[in-house]
Amino acid sequence: MPRSPGCNPVLGGGGFHHVALKTGDWDASVTFYTATLGFTHRLGWTMANGHRAAMLDVGDGAYLEIFEDPDYQPADNGALLHLAIRTAAVDATLERVRALGLKVTMEPKDVTIGDATTGGPVPVRIAFFVGPNREVWELFQNELT
Repeated sequence: MPRSPGCNPVLGGGGFHHVALKTGDWDASVTFYTATLGFTHRLGWTMANGHRAAMLDVGDGAYLEIFEDPDYQPADNGALLHLAIRTAAVDATLERVRALGLKVTMEPKDVTIGDATTGGPVPVRIAFFVGPNREVWELFQNELT
């Protein structure tokens, strides 16, 4: 099931545009997402309360939007289970994360997902870690989705 841009006729396009997160440490968050994960800073602005916000391109036109809130105290996971980003290099990316001392919750692992009702088995390589704002990230590598 290769990706097909603009494949949702109801939406007139489709796909995720962005996921939004708060951060209590703006500089550390922007540095982590850009320097460690390679996201590109595309838009930035200052809100009426003086706090910063930005859209960081994940690499395929989808964005991570972050909002500065110096008083924010992140909760473990909350309602968000995890955020998954595509990569062609699970192992190397996880080593960059590990080098920062962030918590790795699942080492790189090959698994098969899907079944006959969804087009057959899909082999994937995954790993999980906890980001700088205590959000859970999945590194997701495969050729079919």
